[in-house]
Amino acid sequence: MSDPLAPPARAPKVLVFSTLGHGSNDEHRILHLLREVEPEVVPFDRARKVRMFWRLVREIRRVRPDLVVMEGTGLSGGAALIVSRLAFGARYVVSSGDAVGPWVGSRYRLLGPVFGAYERLLCRFAAGFIGWTPYLVGRALTFGTPRAVTAAGWAPFTRTADEQAADRVRTRARLGIPPENLVVGIAGSMVWTPRVGYCYGWELVEAACRVTRPDVTFLLVGDGTGRSQLEARAAGLPPGRVVFTGRVPQAELPGYYAAMDIGSLPQSVDRVGAFRYTTKLSEYLAFRLPVVTGHIPLAYDLDGGWLWRLPGAAPWCSEYADALAALVDRLGSEDLAAKRASAAIPVREFDAGAQAARVGAFVRDLTLSSD
Repeated sequence: MSDPLAPPARAPKVLVFSTLGHGSNDEHRILHLLREVEPEVVPFDRARKVRMFWRLVREIRRVRPDLVVMEGTGLSGGAALIVSRLAFGARYVVSSGDAVGPWVGSRYRLLGPVFGAYERLLCRFAAGFIGWTPYLVGRALTFGTPRAVTAAGWAPFTRTADEQAADRVRTRARLGIPPENLVVGIAGSMVWTPRVGYCYGWELVEAACRVTRPDVTFLLVGDGTGRSQLEARAAGLPPGRVVFTGRVPQAELPGYYAAMDIGSLPQSVDRVGAFRYTTKLSEYLAFRLPVVTGHIPLAYDLDGGWLWRLPGAAPWCSEYADALAALVDRLGSEDLAAKRASAAIPVREFDAGAQAARVGAFVRDLTLSSD
């Protein structure tokens, strides 16, 4: 039992920054998670990464915080943490949503081993790790991080049932989508990966080329280097079969989610996709959207009756696209309604308040202990 006459414990001194940059969604995420410890923010400028390396080292040395928390795994930020740890014993925590080595290797094969080594060093010298999934937590522990906690993310917006219904009617009318159509959608950045010939949304366009039912629309929300590739592939399909919205501000995403009936969560069954939940999952569930995905761990661990698992090693393979088209062709209204009912049940992993409380306790405990 604590002594009521004892002086109050000193508030921990915590520095935080996001390698995606000051004001980014990732920075907002980590500030929410750390709200109970009131951290001091170091604004990170992605356009000046070398300068930021030196600034971080100087700032950590000047402040001498109990803990530094980095959201992301960018090289300049991570290198500053490792150097500060070795030079003057600064303790740090890494928060990450990706397996760094495999993710970089999927884009630049020769750099995969280099960033794999960097990821191991970053975890080895860290005092703690905040994983966006429990699988990433296990990865960090395997690499030598002594303590870890999971914070899976949450939908940054809410809508009442009436608001969603109004958004659905309004958005479909604006996009020219018939009210009775089945809408399968995705929201995300369409960044083209030349090595495999894929970006988010490719699986939907491929399914659109295969389906036979006339009352289906594939809705692609976002933009990027792969959009022209998708539009070329969709050319010649019936008008309205595939709808591209272009880039959409986050505040306007609820209207597009409300227009959908099913959310696509394409992830490869490998050391990149298997570790992920992705931010889209919590957003889909906030709008009672059943999810279609592959044979990745979350499809079993989180399955509450609201998802379909498709075969295939990756969403860019023919087996996956064939299965998605077959699912869409045979899906009836009763089956869809049952899935939507299951999706309406809250998933505790995506509770924002619970995650903040968990991470706050984790960070406070770390500041009171030593490695």
